[in-house]
Amino acid sequence: MNIELRHLRYFIAVAEELHFGRAAEKLRISQPPLSQQIQLLEAQIGARLLERNNRTVRLTPAGTQFLKEAWAIINQVNQAAERAARIQRGEIGELNIGFTSSAPFIKAVSQSLLHFRQSYPEVHIQMQETNTKQQIEPLLNGKLDLGVMRNNPLPDALRHQLLLHEAMVAVVHEEHSLASTPGKTISIQQLANEPFVFFAREVGTALYDETLTLLKNYGITPYITQEVGEAMTIVGLVSSGLGVSLLPASFMRIRVDGVKYLSLSEPDAISEVWLVTHRNRPINTAAQTLISLMLRQ
Repeated sequence: MNIELRHLRYFIAVAEELHFGRAAEKLRISQPPLSQQIQLLEAQIGARLLERNNRTVRLTPAGTQFLKEAWAIINQVNQAAERAARIQRGEIGELNIGFTSSAPFIKAVSQSLLHFRQSYPEVHIQMQETNTKQQIEPLLNGKLDLGVMRNNPLPDALRHQLLLHEAMVAVVHEEHSLASTPGKTISIQQLANEPFVFFAREVGTALYDETLTLLKNYGITPYITQEVGEAMTIVGLVSSGLGVSLLPASFMRIRVDGVKYLSLSEPDAISEVWLVTHRNRPINTAAQTLISLMLRQ
């Protein structure tokens, strides 16, 4: 069989009008070609769909059933087309995002996600919390559409856009001598002899490398007394008086009793936040929309 959608539409028009002339007018074609196409359709199916004479046209039992099926097919095609169009517009679909533990505390990220969710409620967002280095492989193999990460060497297949420069801050106990510093601003050098609560090396975060490099640039090799896997744990241990730490300023949104956040006077005490995608794989519309929202914040 070589039944085309136009054959179904022709038959539906005739079946609804029960008149070839009106159906032809509705379809904006002449009547003879319409009659020929209906005859061709019946021949291909091997069933008479319409009983007609000079006065009347009516559906046969086979025609009545075929009309139901024809409408179902047309509706399914229309729904498929509409769904494809909505995916192209980024209104539905899936969006897989990798993000570091600090990302939800960054206003540009949290506000953009809120606006995106309000504007595109039918896009399913799958958030995967993972550190910067652990995002690289899923971005390469397509399991992630977008990564929100810290400054880190990337393979050639990945590209990044700078989202923001984020200030680093010192995290100290409220009873630490530095906590009462006027203006709440200190120098990195004032932390040189302090015990540090820090990320464990095996966690492999970009923030680990970034912070050690910053301290090294000022001649400091930190005395690390506690190594943990999460920034929240770092803040908690500082609140217990087990040391000091350095974290991105976004973590200041975490309010823990006994903890003070102090600004750093050094202008290079910053951390870069990147938006990372695959260089050679098309970015779906939903991801493009979210990236644009973040970059506008």
